[in-house]
Amino acid sequence: MMVGMHTSPSDDLAPPETAAPAPRPADPGGPRRAASPWRGRVMAAGLILAALNLRPAVTSLGPLLEEVRDDLGMSGTVAGVLTSVPPACFALFGLTAPRLARRWGPGAVVCAGLAAIATGLLLRPFAGGTPVFLAASALALAGIAVSNVLMPVIVKRWFPDRVGAMTGLYSMGLSLGTAAAAAATVPMSDALGGSWRTGLGAWALLAAVALVPWLFLARAGAGGAAAIGAAAGGPGAGGPGASGQGASGTAVGGTGADASAGAPADAPAMPITRSPLAWAMAVFFGFQATAAYISMGWMPQIFRDAGVSASTSGLLLAVMMAMGVPLAFALPRIAARLRHQGVLVVVLGVFGLTGYAGLWLAPAGGAWAWALLLGVANCAFPLALTMIGMRTRTHAGVVRLSAFAQSVGYLLSIPGPLLVGVLYQHSGGWGQPIALMAGLMVPQIVAGVLAGRDRHIEDEA
Repeated sequence: MMVGMHTSPSDDLAPPETAAPAPRPADPGGPRRAASPWRGRVMAAGLILAALNLRPAVTSLGPLLEEVRDDLGMSGTVAGVLTSVPPACFALFGLTAPRLARRWGPGAVVCAGLAAIATGLLLRPFAGGTPVFLAASALALAGIAVSNVLMPVIVKRWFPDRVGAMTGLYSMGLSLGTAAAAAATVPMSDALGGSWRTGLGAWALLAAVALVPWLFLARAGAGGAAAIGAAAGGPGAGGPGASGQGASGTAVGGTGADASAGAPADAPAMPITRSPLAWAMAVFFGFQATAAYISMGWMPQIFRDAGVSASTSGLLLAVMMAMGVPLAFALPRIAARLRHQGVLVVVLGVFGLTGYAGLWLAPAGGAWAWALLLGVANCAFPLALTMIGMRTRTHAGVVRLSAFAQSVGYLLSIPGPLLVGVLYQHSGGWGQPIALMAGLMVPQIVAGVLAGRDRHIEDEA
């Protein structure tokens, strides 16, 4: 990825804009309360469906990268640029998410993002050259970018007392979509005539399905623009749900009263760029994103060059991504119960370093073991999402930190996949690129330990 407030069971799914700050006996079961469980269930379904669509645009390409390169005439360096497009789009378009959400509401923006994903994936197979392919990919990735930033906001606002569990569910859906695209794209291509174009284009159907619940949620004003209005110093910093709690319902970093005292609603917001904690969070997010997008873009090619078949290489990538399904559900819950998440950062880093060492020594002989180890290491992503919420006290804070950490983090991750492509082309092998991947794991661990300390950005003002 957090924070929240305790609610009664009948109000578990009520959006904060309809929940009163204090009990109101005169309206114990009015129509708004009756509608809340239905909207909450639709929101939960929408979150899972959206999460399933936030990576197939990337991981469906890896197993077919060689075919796409040959058909469109790409060099290794140009392919490196292609694998750097996702983090570049996430950095650029992620910065626009708070402004768009303040104007239209997070639900409407996520709905538009899913429409962009479906359109981009549908257009990509019709590309006759690299520029058109990149443009269609960028459209889909723009939709992913705004949704990436706003998902923690929607989770925090709609499920304030179950942030850890809902973040885990959302992260599990994201990992499942990532793994499914890696494993199924090559078989789908073969079943649909053997063309990479049909294999990649088929994923537009999943995005179209995910769009359906968000059309209803957008019309219902899901998320509410007021939920993030304070991100720019406007109204909405206080109010229900502003006190900090983890998944277990206990305060993260103190009681609800302490949280309110530590971050009064009328206190001026310090620029996020002056927060050491925000920078540590952004650097940690950036290095884990670097590892993830190098893996999604290049790992199948590493295995194929070692003599593994295209379909098996796709399965190996799927195994890496599938490790995030159980761990993405468990890690946020574990992290929410720890005062310092640095120990989790170190453990994941050790798994990554071990996996890279094995990949360098015997890429084909121990391929399944290395895929498992690197899959565990890539679960730094759900940990980062959870830490974003745990390092803030208010809705405004989580929007500011989410947008900053993800946008700056993805910006930092742009050179990684590109450097791997350049090293691969000029060295003629994978020794130097794998050494680079392992080396980048060290600053990821350092930044993650700093970001994992029990602090909040509001306290740095």
